[in-house]
Amino acid sequence: MGAHWMRSFPQLSLSTEHQYRGEQSVAKDFHIRDMRDEHLNHVVALWREGGVSRPWNDPVTDIAFARKGPHSAILVAVAADEVIATTMVGEDGHRGWVYYVATSPRLQGGGIGRAIMDAAEAWLTCRGIWKMQLLVRADNESAKGCYE
Repeated sequence: MGAHWMRSFPQLSLSTEHQYRGEQSVAKDFHIRDMRDEHLNHVVALWREGGVSRPWNDPVTDIAFARKGPHSAILVAVAADEVIATTMVGEDGHRGWVYYVATSPRLQGGGIGRAIMDAAEAWLTCRGIWKMQLLVRADNESAKGCYE
């Protein structure tokens, strides 16, 4: 399976997951890793709760498609066995794409979203991808506010 990723501040290093213990984070102890099968229901629930899924896109199908090859993945932030943030990341050999960025609404504003975006960037960097594009739906006002 492709290269492993990890974001370790301030340098990039390689591993399968990373532990974050940040004073800036609301969840003091969490790790970011590739999604596992047991995370499926939690990820779907978080996408719905966070407003990033739409009725015409079956999240289970999108997750299965992203996880079936080496060019994309679902990354999850996990604290005490709870999925608290996610992103779908993929690449086409030149550009990286980031979708389905979601943080548990009760934990927003504490640095977890930044950490999951850093993990997506690290995942792409490990594959030699230097350009990252984020997709945010036009009607997702709270997400747009985070990136403007």
